[in-house]
Amino acid sequence: MIKKDSRVDEYIAASAPFARPILDHLRQLIHKACPEVEEKMKWSFPHFDYKGVFCSMAAFKEHCAFNFWKANLIPDPRNLFKEGSMRAMGQFGRITSLKDLPDDSIILQYLKEAMKLNDAGTKRTTRRPTEKEKKDLAIPDELIAALEKNKKAKETFDSFTYSHRKDYVDWIREAKTAVTRNKRVETTVEWLAQGKARNWKYQR
Repeated sequence: MIKKDSRVDEYIAASAPFARPILDHLRQLIHKACPEVEEKMKWSFPHFDYKGVFCSMAAFKEHCAFNFWKANLIPDPRNLFKEGSMRAMGQFGRITSLKDLPDDSIILQYLKEAMKLNDAGTKRTTRRPTEKEKKDLAIPDELIAALEKNKKAKETFDSFTYSHRKDYVDWIREAKTAVTRNKRVETTVEWLAQGKARNWKYQR
């Protein structure tokens, strides 16, 4: 059953006529992507929580905005996110009508990626990792060798975001002995084969 907050209904009803269908549509997509989402009013505009802050939407005088709480960590293969977007603008830029939004399937895909971050307990960051940082993420030789022997684990690792991969790499590098390092490599492969992120134990 969809859980809605009457204060969000009131916010939408009080918004400008052009904004109402936009907000209604975004709200429907959020609930479709994440049935467990919880609606809240924070800082006077609608937020949606899923194991922590998830996303938000807002209506202004002449446009609407949609924000992912951890936008800098969400893969953006279509380059839809606007650089330097803030709350008043949002990742999809100024939304003045439904035509300004990406296709529903694309929005749902991005929402699913945002859910994965919260599932993994990934902390918010203020910026997207640079290409240099991604390139400099040196995977330990032991992990590379172990992943080559486990197809499922390798597929999961390769599909993870930079931050997810870094969580595992840092954990292995922090091992103080070879025995601990090897044990962590084994555990990493085991968890990856199950599709788990490094911090899966801390999921709420």
